[in-house]
Amino acid sequence: MHPLLTTAETARYLRIKERKVYELIAEQRIPCSKAAGKWLFPKAAIDRWLTEQMIAPDHAASPPPIVAGSHDPLLEWALRESGCGLALLTEGSGRGLDRLSAGHALVAGLHLHDPATGEDNVAAVRELERPHDLVMIEWAKRDQGLILAPGNPLKLDRIEDLKRKSPVVAARQNGSGAQVLLEAMLAAAGIEVGDLHFAPTAFSNESDLALAVAHGAADCGVAIRSVAALFRLDFLPLRQERFDLALRRRDYFDAPMQNLLAFARTPAFSRKAGELSGYDVTQCGRVTFNR
Repeated sequence: MHPLLTTAETARYLRIKERKVYELIAEQRIPCSKAAGKWLFPKAAIDRWLTEQMIAPDHAASPPPIVAGSHDPLLEWALRESGCGLALLTEGSGRGLDRLSAGHALVAGLHLHDPATGEDNVAAVRELERPHDLVMIEWAKRDQGLILAPGNPLKLDRIEDLKRKSPVVAARQNGSGAQVLLEAMLAAAGIEVGDLHFAPTAFSNESDLALAVAHGAADCGVAIRSVAALFRLDFLPLRQERFDLALRRRDYFDAPMQNLLAFARTPAFSRKAGELSGYDVTQCGRVTFNR
């Protein structure tokens, strides 16, 4: 067989109608290229595409009922109040995706900004080789920024002040959404990470970072508005981000996740989001990625 197939040859090879091949082209779901007005299909690429579409029996054990990844105060409260049976393990977005991919967590909570596209989370989950049936659900949009000592004594009012005024910056661990955002905004401002004065230890969650600022061990750090409010700290908004929950499609339909999302549709949930401040939950439950 020739390494480049025509539309008719591709239809015969796949044992489908030629019309269906054109539908796949229109939907950009099949590897192909156009030369001199004619569609061509590299057979090797078609074979790889077929392998990727394969549905294999999944005999892997069910992951533990854990929501890993980034910390979110509203999510922590909802997991507890909903009685959904899911536990929380907060180690940062990147670590949460690692646990999800390895089958060591049912859900990963994440907020990973992609400076190349300006989009949150999608690029990160696309890079995962598994699970093959991943879906991502919007939990909330959140105000992300710099938390500051009460009264903002150093008068920090822009990202450039982190270099110009040399405050002690509380960093998060590598791979966390907050650290990814900080490094992206520094790069956009033409600032090297090494130009900043960091606290000696990186913090594994936003609450520990906020405590460091509250106790004077650091002057500022990246966190969400609700954490600043909980610790009565000042807040400098930088952007609104989307916090998503990633999981396998099969697990989305099971009771723990369905119970959590049902609780997120209650008036009590909306009231709590308003009390915590800095949340937009109007699209909670929306599918943001599905493969």
